[in-house]
Amino acid sequence: MSDGIKFTLDGQDVVAQAGESIWDVAKRQGTLIPHLCHKDVPNLRADGNCRACVVEIEGERVLAASCIREPSEGMVVTTDNARARQARKMVVELLMADQPEAAHDTSSHLLDMADVTGVETSRFPKLEAGRVPLLDDSHVAMSVNLDACIQCNLCVRACREVQVNDVIGMAGRGHDAYPVFDIADPMGASTCVACGECVQACPTGALMPAKVTDTEDYDREVESICPFCGVGCQVSLRVKDDRVVYVEGINGPANEGRLCVKGRFGFDYINHGHRLTKPLIRKEGAPKGLNVDPANPLTHFREASWDEALDMAAQGLAKLRDAHGGDAVSGFGSAKCTNEEAYLFQKLIRAGFGHNNVDHCTRLCHASSVSALLENVGSGAVTATFNEIENADVAIVIGSNPIENHPVAATYFKQFTKRGGKLIVMDPRGTSLSRFATHMLQFKPGGDVSMLNAIMHVIAEEGLTDDAYIAQHTENWEAMREHLRAFPPEDMAEICGIPADELRAVARTFAKGKAGMIFWGMGVSQHVHGTDNSRCLISLALMTGNVGRPGTGLHPLRGQNNVQGASDAGLIPMFLPDYKSVKDPAVLAEFNAVWGTDNLSDKPGLTVVEIMDAVHDGRIKGMYILGENPAMSDPDVTHVREALERMEFLVSQDIFLTETASYADVVLPAAAFAEKTGTVSNTNRQVQMGRPAVPPPGDAKEDWWITIELAKRLGLGWSYTHPREVFAEMGRLMPSLNNITWDRLVAQNAVTYPSLSPEDPGQAVVFGDGFPRAGKRARFTPAAILPPAELPDADYPMVLTTGRQLEHWHTGSMTRRATVLDAIEPEANCSINPKTLREMGVEAGEMVRLTTRRGSIEVMARADYGVAENMVFLPFAYVEAAANMLTNPALDPYGKIAEMKFAAVKVEKTGSLAAE
Repeated sequence: MSDGIKFTLDGQDVVAQAGESIWDVAKRQGTLIPHLCHKDVPNLRADGNCRACVVEIEGERVLAASCIREPSEGMVVTTDNARARQARKMVVELLMADQPEAAHDTSSHLLDMADVTGVETSRFPKLEAGRVPLLDDSHVAMSVNLDACIQCNLCVRACREVQVNDVIGMAGRGHDAYPVFDIADPMGASTCVACGECVQACPTGALMPAKVTDTEDYDREVESICPFCGVGCQVSLRVKDDRVVYVEGINGPANEGRLCVKGRFGFDYINHGHRLTKPLIRKEGAPKGLNVDPANPLTHFREASWDEALDMAAQGLAKLRDAHGGDAVSGFGSAKCTNEEAYLFQKLIRAGFGHNNVDHCTRLCHASSVSALLENVGSGAVTATFNEIENADVAIVIGSNPIENHPVAATYFKQFTKRGGKLIVMDPRGTSLSRFATHMLQFKPGGDVSMLNAIMHVIAEEGLTDDAYIAQHTENWEAMREHLRAFPPEDMAEICGIPADELRAVARTFAKGKAGMIFWGMGVSQHVHGTDNSRCLISLALMTGNVGRPGTGLHPLRGQNNVQGASDAGLIPMFLPDYKSVKDPAVLAEFNAVWGTDNLSDKPGLTVVEIMDAVHDGRIKGMYILGENPAMSDPDVTHVREALERMEFLVSQDIFLTETASYADVVLPAAAFAEKTGTVSNTNRQVQMGRPAVPPPGDAKEDWWITIELAKRLGLGWSYTHPREVFAEMGRLMPSLNNITWDRLVAQNAVTYPSLSPEDPGQAVVFGDGFPRAGKRARFTPAAILPPAELPDADYPMVLTTGRQLEHWHTGSMTRRATVLDAIEPEANCSINPKTLREMGVEAGEMVRLTTRRGSIEVMARADYGVAENMVFLPFAYVEAAANMLTNPALDPYGKIAEMKFAAVKVEKTGSLAAE
């Protein structure tokens, strides 16, 4: 503090730090200066336009807006004299004159400031009605009430500068100025993505959640974590009468108060009538299949007590184990559950059945990325948080559509470009992020390795490598350099579809940056050459010295809210927790000692796709599936559903009767994330505390409790009574959790691993002093060009790729039961280039039939210029048009991930229109 700016505030000597305003210092000193157009949250720039925060500065004629005025050395500031108080009161009184008789938010910040300044009524006349548009209820999630608008501009700044969506602007002049959406469209017809940042910023109720009239009308506020994507946004759940009524973002390390449409408006799936509330047992003779209505499961199941259901579940699994050996039973855990629940699940399978046939959705997500990272870097987690893009000057985003899949992370990418950062977007599909890009490389599907090798060829041949970094921190560079000679851009242009000059320009842009980051998604990983794709990205970062410094790093954007944590906790068939090899005798001895077991297997287990194949082969006869929905999420789901149907015994544990649960013999009703206690780890390596906001419905139980009760009945003798005990055991076996305790997470909400001391918030950037490999060196691994497992031909002439949409998550079991999300995006759809549609004679909105070698679906077609010609993009959240009926189960040989991003497809016009 001694190096700061010394000045006098209300007679006290105070010190300001660089960048602090008078308002900031006053708040820190315990003085709350009234404010309206300023909101005290990260990244929302102060504007000073309302003048409700004015203070007096000695020697200056006019009062100064404290929210934007920074103090100078020796300045004398008075916040509470008569002149300043009267001026602030006048501002608020003038604004109150035009407020509606009945406030849209009866607890608005404006009303609070009226109380603070002593304004009870206004002496001034109300402006004549009709000068600006007033009410707009066109959006399902938010209401627009411009009769309460005070022209503070907070909504504009929230939209343009925080979320960088550029939807809201101001129209009119003077008293007639008002916010508009796009070109004065109704909000519901605009390009608004419903992130709700404007609603959270608005101080008057002019913008509100659609069904909220009093933002203070709740019984309690619970801080927790968003349950959807891997960004890990911290949220405040506002609860009344044991129901979440609305959600706001809070200042977590990943989101700094921001949310997307799912995090803010997707919460009410927990109240859906399909929630499982009692254990279910399949009725004798009830056929298995997708033949159960989730609203009426009692056609095929009967209700049971917990004791009966748990006894039957354990006996059914134990019977198979005892008759056929432990390998007859396998398990799928969940990245939707907590770290503690993932740890318990893999422990139950390994200790209870003596094998490693346990996996989860990382196998269908970033398994190839993890494989390449472990091979070449020595760690499967990101080397830098996505927030580190703040310190970068160049960044690559490849095979990822973060504006839809990781919307809050995308806000940081967009802000990066607004500051002048150079963004290179690479994707076969034209994504929304491309309009922010310095370079957009829309390469041919499957052309990743040829394109990346060509870029690296240019860097190597033009002497743009960081030779000092290569010499000090890497190995196998000479082999890599020699390999790259065979990939000149002129030869690769035809293969990847990008002109040689553009490949050279991109290589120079990235290599000449001072600090560069590389982000990638499942467009990189979900290929038979997914590991090779990731190897190329790792090599690109290493050859330019872009690992281990601020603003540099490798970051596969993780999909599910806890896929990082579940992987760390051991839900992987070849690794115990913390990626310790099951083949290492010392590791097995360590875990046997802590777990009190002697039967841990040294044989790597089967993966998701391999387990379903083993069911068909008769080797696996039963499964325990926790919070996964392979009947929707796995490739070639016809094959998967046949496996589920022929299985002798299946236990499903979930919050809804999912497509997978429809095949179960016993269904165990679980608590949703907002109903449970436990930690999760996001894509940034941030371990965060989740807290229960509401009780589970009916007899539903938290997953950790259910797994423990099953373990007891399987003879494991567990005695845990709370997740904190599980977390403590994890800490004994997982060095990544050093210095991260349960009590610390309760107090601080989040700690990034690795944390070097009990006070260290965690290391955002790792490997600055070497890598966790032999010799502390990262490795270059050359990658050859491999074609996709199947290519278009005369029968299947187009390319199918799959992915997520902004409003829906994964298999849709949660988001399609969320009122707002399902209302915005209610119908299955695919996207096709308008030229391709014209050539087929198909109008946007008509139905088309998509057929691959594995199946056929009918789905509504949309026109999308971002999709390349003769290509189809298909979301996979819709059971009525399940994308994975079509996808290819061919596996990457290293990561064992399926090629869900490329399939040869035939597209036909059906002649029918989509349902109204």
